[in-house]
Amino acid sequence: MTRLVGNHLTLGAQALHADLGFSIGDSTSPALGGGAGGNPIGWFPGGGVFYSHSVSPDLKLGIALTGNFGSAVKYDSGWAGRYYLQEGTLLGVSILPSVAWRVNDRLSLGASLNVMHGTFETKVAVNNIVGADGQLSLEDNAWGVGANLGLLYELGPGSRFGITYTSPVDLDFRAPASFGGLAPGIQALLSSRGLIDANVDLGMTVPQGVMASVYHELGPRWAVMGNVGWQQWSQFGRVDVGVDSNDPVSLTSSLDFDDTWHVAVGTQFRYSDAWTFNAGVAYDSAFQDNARVAVALPANAVWRFGIGGQKQESPAFRWGWSLAYVHGGDMNVDLRGNVPVAIGGRGDLVGSFEDVSTVFLAASLSWTFDR
Repeated sequence: MTRLVGNHLTLGAQALHADLGFSIGDSTSPALGGGAGGNPIGWFPGGGVFYSHSVSPDLKLGIALTGNFGSAVKYDSGWAGRYYLQEGTLLGVSILPSVAWRVNDRLSLGASLNVMHGTFETKVAVNNIVGADGQLSLEDNAWGVGANLGLLYELGPGSRFGITYTSPVDLDFRAPASFGGLAPGIQALLSSRGLIDANVDLGMTVPQGVMASVYHELGPRWAVMGNVGWQQWSQFGRVDVGVDSNDPVSLTSSLDFDDTWHVAVGTQFRYSDAWTFNAGVAYDSAFQDNARVAVALPANAVWRFGIGGQKQESPAFRWGWSLAYVHGGDMNVDLRGNVPVAIGGRGDLVGSFEDVSTVFLAASLSWTFDR
């Protein structure tokens, strides 16, 4: 276990590139056309700033501003699933004031307040039956508060065990429905149902989770590590947005998710006093039924393979990098509309995202300042 001396500032930046190709199945409603939607994610950036202040060798205060989660999808115009989703953004950015206390030579405790700002945006086409489609747009921002707790215990020289708990965070999105380009008959029907000016409840709960980790040094150069975790995705609460314009009774429907498990193993190699390298593999279980993946969240069970390195340029400065390849395989989509497209329904969208993969790139810079 290392005692941090002085104050620390770390800047981190990351980006991902996801390859998502949708293949339209034979059971898709012909009236939806053959548009596959292109690659709905492509590049997506992220980053964070972290600062810790040493009150004493055993007491640290810190604060961070960092992306907590993010999803942004945008399908090409004319894609077959436009009545289920055209564009969707869901972002969470957290401010994390923190404290860490070294109780004794073996035990350290930490806690942080998770003040999260969430952004939700979605656009979905509305079936006008005749002529060009209309559109439904929803947009809102919300604040939520949670807590993170951690414990680190030194089992012996070069061996330690840690456990962290992340509480749920409620983001009560409530957005006014914004329609555009509606045919007069569709607008009159939606208005008669009270949906034109409706406030749509889009409440969402960021899942709580627990992670347990171990670290053990095999010698002066090699170490092994591993972790196992759980997240309560069954309480996520994400909703699906869309309109069956023949008989609209609501603008949303619930999506059911499953809790997930995570397991990872890795190794660390100290090449020299300056250079340290890491490598590992991880598996995350599915949070959706792989036969009915939501087009708003084209992700599910994945394997992760990562490498990284860190160089200590001087006692006051170090930098690091990492590269991860994430393989999701094939994910099937089977969305069935209540009525045919010809009379105002959303139709049947059946197909699959094939050979889904994502590449994560990250870099960090860290400075230590004398107290």
